[in-house]
Amino acid sequence: MDLDPLILSRIQFAFVVSFHAIFPVFTIGLASFIAFLEAVSFKTGNPVWLRLSGFWTRVFAVVFGMGVVSGIVMSFQFGTNWSNFARASANFLGPMLSYEVITAFFLEAAFLGVLLFGRDKVPKGVHLLAAVMVATGTFISSFWILAANSWLHTPAGVELREGIFHVVSWSDAIFNPSFPYRFAHMGLASFLTGAFVVSGVSAWYLLRGREVEANKKALSLCLWLILILAPTQAVLGDFHGLNTLEHQPVKVAAMEGNWETGTNVPLLLFALPDNAAETNHYEVPIPSLASLILTHDWNGEVPGLDLVPRDERPPVVIVFWAFRAMVGLGLLMIAVALTGLVLRVKGRFWRTPWFLQSLRVMSFTPFVAVLAGWIVTETGRAPWLVYGMMTQAQGLTPSLTGGMALFTLIGYIVVYALVFTAGLYYLLRVLYVGLEDEQDDHEADRPMRPLSAAHVPFEYSESNREADALSGPANQGGH
Repeated sequence: MDLDPLILSRIQFAFVVSFHAIFPVFTIGLASFIAFLEAVSFKTGNPVWLRLSGFWTRVFAVVFGMGVVSGIVMSFQFGTNWSNFARASANFLGPMLSYEVITAFFLEAAFLGVLLFGRDKVPKGVHLLAAVMVATGTFISSFWILAANSWLHTPAGVELREGIFHVVSWSDAIFNPSFPYRFAHMGLASFLTGAFVVSGVSAWYLLRGREVEANKKALSLCLWLILILAPTQAVLGDFHGLNTLEHQPVKVAAMEGNWETGTNVPLLLFALPDNAAETNHYEVPIPSLASLILTHDWNGEVPGLDLVPRDERPPVVIVFWAFRAMVGLGLLMIAVALTGLVLRVKGRFWRTPWFLQSLRVMSFTPFVAVLAGWIVTETGRAPWLVYGMMTQAQGLTPSLTGGMALFTLIGYIVVYALVFTAGLYYLLRVLYVGLEDEQDDHEADRPMRPLSAAHVPFEYSESNREADALSGPANQGGH
């Protein structure tokens, strides 16, 4: 059996990028949340905010470490699997990756040490500054990475001469047409991811009656954030879609499963795209809605896959369903935000078990939505490596064989599985200890308590007696 090095290299890079992406998308949002907690603690002196900051800083440290380890190998793949692309794009991507390291990674690394180990050792203002600098560093890092990645989709400011990209305008190359939308979209996704994870963990603690006051505050804060950001992300997604329609119409056609350019194009809720027959099976359409969403006109013209030959089309099935997964999860986030608002009005947002349980489940959905979005973005660019200028086949390492690609792919899977298992183990230990004071951290070695009905407070009241009962014996003494 012949092994295709191109397919295997694409799978390998997709695996590594997807594995790595879930960590920075969380740490970017979490770093800003920690900086906010530090600022409120600095201003109010309330120890609850300080304990929340200390706990989530420990979580941040574990996830940040996993992100660094999983991301290091990504740049090496450019040389091993995509050497033609690395050589061709070095004039632009080389400096971009260097800027990310110099301006962001050094900043994060320096101040992360102060954030982790400087509490009670440096002035409170310095510790707050460290939190702000770490959060700033995460955004600077995402700026350079997304600018470089956006350039692959909407290349600008360069000329391709004798197979080499030469930068003629750095401002045009960095601030390429899709970058502002993708940077904003990813930033909001990071905030939403952090908010849903914090709310899910806080809900889990509330169901177990642990640190009720602190987790109630964290949950309230995150629900307000989700209520604002989830609808905003939908609006921004619409602008991003219009930008994609202008610069990458074939990707939009694949997202919509639209094979022929035309007007009054329906929105397909369900379909099974057939690449060979260039049609869809079992369609469930809403008439003209795709035209309305994409052109803001019921009669608007929507591009079809017939704009380009078959060999220039992305894999429609993958793009089509990944896009629906992303949008569906986004709508679910909005529904959760509105539900939280209704329960807040009734004063039950933190005292309703089924809602808290739903938040626990929802803590995983932002990661799925982000991965679905990346699949739409990157798979929808195929077969182009640099859109309209260099194909994936042209960027592949000439001497790479299918066996070599398969060997490294298996190696990455094994190593990443070990990294993820170890990281997840320590992360769960941090989550189990919870918001306990640093002098009580040794109790992380105690046996885990089972989550049973005895831990779930189905009925609450505002009386002090029942509030004490809510905390339970396991929560007395700060536990």
